[in-house]
Amino acid sequence: MVRGPKKHMKRLAAPKHWMVDKLLGVYAPKSRPGAHKGRESLPLILVLRNRLNFALTRGEAMMITKQRFIEVDGRVNIDPKTPVGFMDIITIPKTGDKFRVTYDVKGRFVLQKITAEASETKLCKVNKVFFQNNNVPAVSTHDGRTLRYVDPLVKVGDTVALHLPTGKVTDFIKFKAGVMVMVTGGANTGRVGSVIDVEKHPGSFDIVHVKDANGNTFATRIGNIFIIGRNDQPLIELPKAKGIRAPLAQDREMKIQTIAKSKAGKANRK
Repeated sequence: MVRGPKKHMKRLAAPKHWMVDKLLGVYAPKSRPGAHKGRESLPLILVLRNRLNFALTRGEAMMITKQRFIEVDGRVNIDPKTPVGFMDIITIPKTGDKFRVTYDVKGRFVLQKITAEASETKLCKVNKVFFQNNNVPAVSTHDGRTLRYVDPLVKVGDTVALHLPTGKVTDFIKFKAGVMVMVTGGANTGRVGSVIDVEKHPGSFDIVHVKDANGNTFATRIGNIFIIGRNDQPLIELPKAKGIRAPLAQDREMKIQTIAKSKAGKANRK
């Protein structure tokens, strides 16, 4: 007998990029249905407890949200299981902190600190262009929004800049060769580069070739591409590595150096 959607999730079934300790409990918080897919988002409770360390337990995270201390995209949110996804703006007026949710080069969610001015603008990817009742032109975006009366030049795959206080589109970027993009899915999640060209595959997935700032090229499906700027000038602040993934050999050497430094520090303390 079907009794509706599942409301629980075991820790072992949680997405790897949540970075939830598998031995500290049986269950993990499960996002409610919302603006983002469950495996492409982070429950607000994990943001407060595991990332920002504002809470030690689920109960403390719930008290923070119920006291209306957290805003998502400029609106107060009291549900600790709200899904927070790519490009969402998290504001904490009590502390003055403002964060944008992005990916690091390893495909994990990162809370990038931003200014008050930057927190008023959100980039949204256009997923669908259609007409509402009475032939009103509208587009739907990656975060579940429906925007009406957008510029007729905006097509699927383009990015629009949304002014959150007014809810109006202030700018848009067309998808074409040369624009700056971030990969939001697949093995290259979190990498940033410029579009070189697009391989058309009728009946299958179109493939986009991207070149990063170090000259490395990689390819991904067109559905994984999110435009973030024009001509190597991003409209948002990028995380620490600026979306540039180090080669495996270089990454290994950096890890070895980090471990050696930590061991030397411990030896000095003794």
